[in-house]
Amino acid sequence: MTSAPLPDTAPAAGPASDNSAPASSGTVCRLALDGEAATLALARRLAPLLRPGDVIALRGDLGAGKSTFARAVIRALGVEGAIPSPTFTLIQSYDLAPGGALEAVHHADLYRLADPEEVIELGLDDLLAGGALLVEWPDRGVGFLPQAALTVSLETGSKDTARVAVLEGDEQWYDGRWSGLTQ
Repeated sequence: MTSAPLPDTAPAAGPASDNSAPASSGTVCRLALDGEAATLALARRLAPLLRPGDVIALRGDLGAGKSTFARAVIRALGVEGAIPSPTFTLIQSYDLAPGGALEAVHHADLYRLADPEEVIELGLDDLLAGGALLVEWPDRGVGFLPQAALTVSLETGSKDTARVAVLEGDEQWYDGRWSGLTQ
């Protein structure tokens, strides 16, 4: 149920290794997650760090845990009840309790988009004014998503339930928030 930085991957500066997601040049950290509980714990650590305008790009293969991670973030922000997948609706929006840092959190799934330009029709930029945006399959909207993002890539770990989370963030993420994620 713990997460730990992998020995050879202490946070380091440098560009993202691939450009299929929003640009996230900056700090890179790899965390070993020894099961679903550790993945959920990372999502719960991320939730209170979110600010209006934040974009979290969730990458990984089918079944990697992107939707589970997004639901855990949304739940940690105080949303109760059903949190359905946005696979068919493309976007699910949740109003948050007044008085918090965020007015809303939005969860988008771009898997079904045939062309990256379709992102324009979704109006994702408009959602960022008072809220944060979690985006699954960000590569489906490359070139049309906000450039500043924290990318969370979930990769298969050494066991069936283990994952490796690769976190890539720009300067807005290492202004004091980075340590909240990697501890």
